[in-house]
Amino acid sequence: RHGVLLGMDRPFLYEVSGAVVDEMGEAYPELVDRRAYIADRVRREEERFVETLSKGLALLEGEIATVAQSGARELPGEVVFKLYDTYGFPTDLTEDIARGHNVTLDEEGFRREMATQRERSREAWKGSGDALVSEVYGRIASDLVTSFRGYDSLVGESEVQALLRDGAPVAEAAEGQDVEVIVSETPFYPESGGQVGDRGTLQSDAAEVVVEDTLRPVEGLIVHRGRVTSGTLKVGDPVHLAVDSAARAATVRNHSGTHLLHAALRRVLGEQAMQKGSLVSPDRLRFDFTHDAPLSLSERERIEDLVNEWIEDNADATVRQMAYKEAIGAGAVAIFEEKYGDEVRVVSFGDVSTELCGGTHAGATGDIGLLKIVSETGIAAGVRRVEALTGLSALEYLREQEAGLRRIGELLRVPPAEAAQRVEKLLEERRLLERELEAVRSERRGAASKDLLDDVREVGGVRVLAARVEGAGGKELRGMVDDLRARLGSGVVLLAAEKGGNASLALGVTPDLTERLRAGDLVREIARVLGGKGGGRPDFAQAGGPDATKLDEAFQKLDQLVSAK
Repeated sequence: RHGVLLGMDRPFLYEVSGAVVDEMGEAYPELVDRRAYIADRVRREEERFVETLSKGLALLEGEIATVAQSGARELPGEVVFKLYDTYGFPTDLTEDIARGHNVTLDEEGFRREMATQRERSREAWKGSGDALVSEVYGRIASDLVTSFRGYDSLVGESEVQALLRDGAPVAEAAEGQDVEVIVSETPFYPESGGQVGDRGTLQSDAAEVVVEDTLRPVEGLIVHRGRVTSGTLKVGDPVHLAVDSAARAATVRNHSGTHLLHAALRRVLGEQAMQKGSLVSPDRLRFDFTHDAPLSLSERERIEDLVNEWIEDNADATVRQMAYKEAIGAGAVAIFEEKYGDEVRVVSFGDVSTELCGGTHAGATGDIGLLKIVSETGIAAGVRRVEALTGLSALEYLREQEAGLRRIGELLRVPPAEAAQRVEKLLEERRLLERELEAVRSERRGAASKDLLDDVREVGGVRVLAARVEGAGGKELRGMVDDLRARLGSGVVLLAAEKGGNASLALGVTPDLTERLRAGDLVREIARVLGGKGGGRPDFAQAGGPDATKLDEAFQKLDQLVSAK
């Protein structure tokens, strides 16, 4: 705002972001690498805030004027809160602007509104049951820790430490009941870092649980969520845990695929293409990254080519535990928004990808098999999303595409390779036929228009033509109105067509009469007779209504309107 007051009507703060990078770059080396991206993002945020500021200032100036007119000198707390909550106005900014008008803020009212909002949020959280469940997880985690053993094995033996049903601890769970099982150690990977939780089975001597998801609700605690399919499971039971190997293998391919995809995006688009989120499941992968424009076809193909070249190279995966600073110094890519401990897990594939990651991965890039990008979209300002498939899922996708192309070829009676050429030829033939059809329609309109001129009447000194046209669409009505206006020279033309009990109207006024008779106003009034709406320009307007039985009344309404003018 002070920049605006000083005459700075353009973004300018981004120009000093470089000074912040220079000051903080030693502690955060990634800032130096992303200097240009940071400046661009600050500029974009400035542009958005300037727009929000303008709307908020208009509201604030209006409220201050209202306060002044009432003789009061205090801006209501609910107004201050609305500016803060909806427009992002800090209270000190609102106070500064209000002070310039000799108006103070109702700070007590603002605090009341803030307290009310916090209470609503708390009640909503309590109402969801999350508060109680979170407390239960916290108590369990204070007494035990679940060790993850799933990097090297998909099976394991353990003991049931706790059971939860509907968020509450229980001693046992019987057949048909949904249950959360906590054991001392597990091969099941809990949902984390974008990778979905493992599924599989958990068996005791007397029961079996089908595990549908695995979660880490609090640090150190892994929860197996599923249903008891047979017997009764009890706290203290020894259990055998087995991860669904096919689902894990597919997830592994997709997770390792995201690492290679990230590396390829940075190689093709530049270092500013940083991860903003991901989803890794058995059936697909989704990767969000910073970039300001859609991928071009050549960029998309180059990214796919790079990833599949690296897959073909079959580079071994290397997993190391390293100090955070050592890992970053060695070139590992970290997600800026993530919080890391002093020691981190570093996953590398050859010399093309090195990232901090706690997820499960392929032993070598060749295990991924194939990566195919299936979509690329924008999800927020400066953030793009790629969805892709790997392995057998990618192969199935390609087979579906081939099947679709073969079917098109069969319909066109040409080999699939010639389908595009055949479609282009058919489209050109269609365009030619449409032009010929339009020429015939134009000829018919001309003949019909000539016949309709016999129905021209004079109303209030104005030549008026109102008539029904059988089987005409909106485009045809417009063409005929234009033709009749030209033939009339001076006057008003109203044509109507009926279809399925509904009426379509097109009304034209010659240029010499538009000051007196505006087509948009006329058709709006006429449409009301038919129970409809309409509007348009002074010289041409269209409308419609659901009651075509009243077309004669509509024509009479036109006469009344013209006479009144």
